[in-house]
Amino acid sequence: MALETSLEKPAPVRSIANAVAGWIDRLGVVWVEGQVAQVSRRPGVGTVFLTLRDSVADISVPVTCSRVLFDGLQPPLVEGASVVIQAKPSYYANRGTFSLYARDIRMVGLGELLARLEQRRQLLAAEGLFALERKRRLPFLPGRVGLVTAPRSAAEKDVLEHATRRWPGVQFETVYAAMQGPRSALEVIEAVERLDARTDVDVIVIARGGGSVEDLLPFSDEGLVRAVAKARTPVVSAIGHEPDTPLLDLVADVRASTPTDAAKLVVPDVATEATGIAHARDRLRRGLDTRLAREQSALDALRSRPALADPRSLVDQRIDELDGLRERIRRCLDNRLDRAADDIGHHRARARALSPLATLERGYSVLQDEAGHVVTSAAHVADGVPMSVRVADGRIHVTTTSTELLEESP
Repeated sequence: MALETSLEKPAPVRSIANAVAGWIDRLGVVWVEGQVAQVSRRPGVGTVFLTLRDSVADISVPVTCSRVLFDGLQPPLVEGASVVIQAKPSYYANRGTFSLYARDIRMVGLGELLARLEQRRQLLAAEGLFALERKRRLPFLPGRVGLVTAPRSAAEKDVLEHATRRWPGVQFETVYAAMQGPRSALEVIEAVERLDARTDVDVIVIARGGGSVEDLLPFSDEGLVRAVAKARTPVVSAIGHEPDTPLLDLVADVRASTPTDAAKLVVPDVATEATGIAHARDRLRRGLDTRLAREQSALDALRSRPALADPRSLVDQRIDELDGLRERIRRCLDNRLDRAADDIGHHRARARALSPLATLERGYSVLQDEAGHVVTSAAHVADGVPMSVRVADGRIHVTTTSTELLEESP
């Protein structure tokens, strides 16, 4: 039951510690899975002290067991082994420490270990950590390669030698970590996170030589798998040999069969690239020569045409055409002018024939009063009125003396 405490009635430390001990004691016997991180055997003491580490979270719990139980394990229990322990949790109130007292220890056998790894693989695959769409392409020529491996290991030597032989200018940032044992997964995770935080590292290689399934077990650690999946930098897994397939191979962006193969994947071969560049240059040169030859042939064909061989021939031809057109225009204009002159003569003759002046030239005249009105009847003219007579070559001013009306003809 929950303790009833308040500001006025606080519980002493012993009460809290005893309550915690009671709660843990009611938990009963449990089966716990973990990895043995440390084994301590003290001479003359009938108890063996172990440290059990969680494979995902950074949690360790002390475990005690009898020497008889520990010595009876076959094969002998060593650090880094995966175990399932039947234990009774206990809380030592005087020291405030939590521990497990082991009643039975079962080491995970190879078949069972592989079954657990398969179950873990399925769970992580269901989360999409191994999906192909998450894989990133490696850079063609990384500026700096991050390498996670054991110090002075054969894997380090293989990666550095082969990568330097392929591309002498490649630069490495090596972070050492334990590649085997209970702290291997934790140290590799820290190394990956350290390299991933650097902006000048373009690719990370995790390299280790071959080994047994138990030796490669840290590279199937769930925490390491999640750390690699979270990394923003492409990761190359070069663990073991071709048949070895830890879960790290599935989550990594590229899987290398060996550390030597990893060196071939992360940097190009300078000799191969130089040869490729030379071949590409030759192809470009041949293509350019072919293009120039084709264009030169087209220019020669154009230049061989009469119009371009002697451009003045086109001008002379056009000059002849212009002279012919000019002569046609001149003839047409002369004909048009002649016809127009004839038309004008005809119209002038008709106008003259119809003109009153021609009538006056035949002896007729026109009588007009002072207002210029033509007088057509003698009845309209009074005696003594000034008048004017229009003749062919001028005008005669007269004054009427008398008028006479003529009888109309029958």
